[in-house]
Amino acid sequence: MIMMTPRGLSFSCASLFLLFWLAGCARPNPRQSLVNMKSPEGSPRLLAVYQPWFGGPGHIDVGYSSHDVNTLRRQIARAQNLNISGFVVNWYGPRHQFNDKTLALLQETAAENNFAVAAQYDEAVDHPGNVTDAVMGDLQYLYDRYIGPQAPAWRSAYLRYRGRPVIFIFPKGSGTDWNRVRRLTQSWADPPLLFYKDPDPKYNNAFDGYYPWIHPGKGGWARDGSHWGEDYLNNFYKTMMNRYPDKITVAAAWPGFDDSRASWGRNRRMAYRCGRTFEDTMRVFRRYYGPDNSPPYLLVETWNDYEEGTDIERSISHCRRDTGGQLDTARAGGP
Repeated sequence: MIMMTPRGLSFSCASLFLLFWLAGCARPNPRQSLVNMKSPEGSPRLLAVYQPWFGGPGHIDVGYSSHDVNTLRRQIARAQNLNISGFVVNWYGPRHQFNDKTLALLQETAAENNFAVAAQYDEAVDHPGNVTDAVMGDLQYLYDRYIGPQAPAWRSAYLRYRGRPVIFIFPKGSGTDWNRVRRLTQSWADPPLLFYKDPDPKYNNAFDGYYPWIHPGKGGWARDGSHWGEDYLNNFYKTMMNRYPDKITVAAAWPGFDDSRASWGRNRRMAYRCGRTFEDTMRVFRRYYGPDNSPPYLLVETWNDYEEGTDIERSISHCRRDTGGQLDTARAGGP
């Protein structure tokens, strides 16, 4: 059976796994490898959050280095095979040199492969009393090195929406004056769009849009992992439609969560249910958005965060984890 996307591009039910866009397709086998499945093309544009620190100090061994250009090429090829067209790279500023080098290598590699890269900037937390200046310094560096006219030629791979570069902001509650930050970014010759995690009435004028992040919902983290965030996502999309219709909505989907392998873990778990959690987060999105009001982006959270168990690089289902099995480190996303 062939069905049509909003842009008129065809796809078969057999190729559909990552997004349940249209009714009528038989539910796919969640145990199949994600690498062998595809999402349909069309709107919204599919992006995946990318963790850049593997192979560096302080993180688990997943079988590859984020500084290996051949690995980056294979990851981009895999993502493109799923119609993921860009990575949103977790980035802490130039002080985190390993991660910064990964962003540079990934953007250069993306430019060679018709792929996009954007930064998801984590708010500075190591400058008490001077956090706004630290944030402004980090973002100025990001602009100069990766976005603006003085950046290398591979700046062409930086993600843009209607011609404007996009920066995702991940807040850490450090007291940044985002209005000051906004004034800085709007002074640039190529001013970006700023997307913030969850609506923030205090600094609403500083941001162009909002995105949801992995959250179990108002019930908190359940011991059995059964809280997958339905009420949180419902509230996010309703809030965006009713209170912030002038802002850009970025949608999101996630496969689950398990931080037991992270050094900072707190035994938080969201059951994967062999792919059902990813499916259900997508169903909430489709409850509010269709071809006529689709947001520009949908974030897959995440491509490769093995430490918090949100990775889809190998598979969405994570059935082995759900049944108590341990992740095979030697195979964890290795190319």
